Amino acid sequence: MSTVIPAPFPTILPVSESQKGFPVRRVYCVGRNYAAHAVEMGHDPNREAPFFFQKNPDNLDPSGEFPYPPLSSDVHHEVELAVVLKSGKRSIPAANALEHVYGYAVALDMTRRDLQAEAKKAGRPWEAAKAFERSAPIGRIMPAADSGFLDQGRIALSVNGELRQEGDLNQLIWKIPEIIAKLSELFQLGAGDVILTGTPAGVGSVQRGDLLLATIDGLPELTVRVI
Repeated sequence: MSTVIPAPFPTILPVSESQKGFPVRRVYCVGRNYAAHAVEMGHDPNREAPFFFQKNPDNLDPSGEFPYPPLSSDVHHEVELAVVLKSGKRSIPAANALEHVYGYAVALDMTRRDLQAEAKKAGRPWEAAKAFERSAPIGRIMPAADSGFLDQGRIALSVNGELRQEGDLNQLIWKIPEIIAKLSELFQLGAGDVILTGTPAGVGSVQRGDLLLATIDGLPELTVRVI
């Protein structure tokens, strides 16, 4: 069927050592999935049922630049492991969840923290704080066939050479197979879905001109300049 306006371009992410890209369908984010980060945000780190929010597919940005957004004076970095799916369905058993994983990437969940605090206080959704333009810088995807299953490994972020965040993937409260299983109870997952799995402690503000370096063992690093 023809369209009454031009169809938007799909979001395509680069894949390591490949001329082909990864098309994005949806973006899911897991909240407070490292105990130390839950504590620093004022929450109980005990294992509670995971909760999710979404960003928009075109929020994912592999350009290496992050434009400081309007209407905020307190924008925070959150380094995360991105899990990208090659298939999906409803009610995926955790034991079979990794069959649906295409690969992994380093990503950032940039957050307008002041707007998020206002939304929390008012009991309102977080979209204005989380799903703004280019709010999810992301590195090149490493296929799971090359990296293997990532269940441990250092995750870190530095700003202008100063270490801010550091943890290990084995500190995830909800592990990757459990995240996929829980999400599939709520949504019908599919090829092209991207899951940001949570951030370790040490989140903090960024300023224009800052250079961010995000790393996860075994994955292409992500360098982002705040402009």
